[in-house]
Amino acid sequence: MWRGVASNALTFLIVGLFLAGGVILWGRGQYEGPGPLADAICLQVERGTSFRRVSRNLESQGAVSSASIFRVGADYQGKTDQLKAGSYLVEPGASMEQIVDVVTRGGASTCGTEIVYRIGVNRLSAQVRELDPADNRFVERVAFQPGVEETPELYTEKRAEQDTRYRVALAEGVTSWQVVDALRNMEVLEGDVAEIPPEGALAPDSYEVRPGDVRAELLAQMAERQEAIVSEAWTSRDPDLPLETPEDLLTLASIIEKETGVAEERETVASVFINRLNRGMRLQTDPTVIYGVTKGQGVLGRGLRRSELREATPWNTYVIEGLPPTPIANPGRASLMAAGQPADTTYVFFVADGTGGHAFAETLDEHNRNVARWREIEAERANQSDDG
Repeated sequence: MWRGVASNALTFLIVGLFLAGGVILWGRGQYEGPGPLADAICLQVERGTSFRRVSRNLESQGAVSSASIFRVGADYQGKTDQLKAGSYLVEPGASMEQIVDVVTRGGASTCGTEIVYRIGVNRLSAQVRELDPADNRFVERVAFQPGVEETPELYTEKRAEQDTRYRVALAEGVTSWQVVDALRNMEVLEGDVAEIPPEGALAPDSYEVRPGDVRAELLAQMAERQEAIVSEAWTSRDPDLPLETPEDLLTLASIIEKETGVAEERETVASVFINRLNRGMRLQTDPTVIYGVTKGQGVLGRGLRRSELREATPWNTYVIEGLPPTPIANPGRASLMAAGQPADTTYVFFVADGTGGHAFAETLDEHNRNVARWREIEAERANQSDDG
């Protein structure tokens, strides 16, 4: 009898172990496999919240099939005490394991509200935008010019929220003075800037920042990024260009940046300047004259005077030979690459064509005809403006 009891007990034990193993395998599959979420969500994890509350929130939004399995899996990985406050984008079909990694990894929030400070050629603007999880695109909530327009209430509200993200976006063609002036007007940053960085030394790009970041350190990051891009453009440049140093390339790129209104024309614009340098012709480009007047400290805000075109400044390429001594703005990657790899043309002239682009020419006669056509367009627009 005892032998039969022992046999039955052993059988039950084996079955129990198999069942337990099956449950573990099933639970592991639930934890590591694709989740049930059909549409992306923005998960808000408030400071001081518990892992239990987060798991229930995820379950209620259909992101996980079981809050219990979510917690057990996180506990098994030793991550239940690593929860980070913030706003996190949970993608459709994300597994529990992936979600745990997102909310415990740390770093910046990946969705929710973002305040973007845009440093443009003509102005500084602040934009409050929110990521729409449905299509992973930002929707603008409000925008204004700090120091010029009244501060919107929504901006003030979002500045007070701890999970708001911040970004500084630098446009191509801004000057170093404009960048520093704008950074000084951003209340999210701290610290003084001892001196203006050299012209052209800052990379136009988007930079994520946090409240309390130091202005000088952000400028150093911009400079480090630009140095790497200039090095890449110089290393990959075409042979036999009339450029002796990476600084020459940077200066030429800054002129290309200021002269190019249509992105597709960069290489062609670059070719005009390269051809003129090869032929010993003066570059004769208006943005260099403007820089000689403003020194990069703001926008001229009017047309150039004839006297300014004739005035001898270190940057006036109607007067000086070759390239100016320094860049006239901070060029972006595309202009830097165009300076090192210009189009293969014989153009030595260009003028505006009325569409935002340019009409290019090989001869002076052809160029004069293009200029005459541009004058006609200007006159037509002036008449239309007067009629309006």
